Amino acid sequence: MSHTVQDKAKLLARVRRIRGQVEALERSLEAEKGCAEVLHQIAGVRGAMNGLMAEVLEDHVRSHIADPAITDAAERTQGADELIEVLRSYLR
Repeated sequence: MSHTVQDKAKLLARVRRIRGQVEALERSLEAEKGCAEVLHQIAGVRGAMNGLMAEVLEDHVRSHIADPAITDAAERTQGADELIEVLRSYLR
C-alpha cells in the first residue's frame, strides 16, 4: 500500500498515541480505578482506533478505487474487493 508509506509518520504517531491510551487503561485497571473512569478510557481507545481505521479506509478508497489514474477495471475491482473484505470483518 503506497499510501501507508506516504503517511507512515502520521499513522505511526496515531498508533503511538493509541498505545499510550491502552497503557493508561491498563494502569487504571491495575490500580482498581472506578468503572466510570475505565469506561471513559475504553471509549477513548475505541474512538482513537475508529479514527485510525477511518483514515486508512479513506486513503484506501482514494488510492485504490476513486483515483482517476486507475484505468484498469480489474485493479479498481481489486481495490473494492479488498475494502469489502475489511469492512465485513470490521463490522462483525
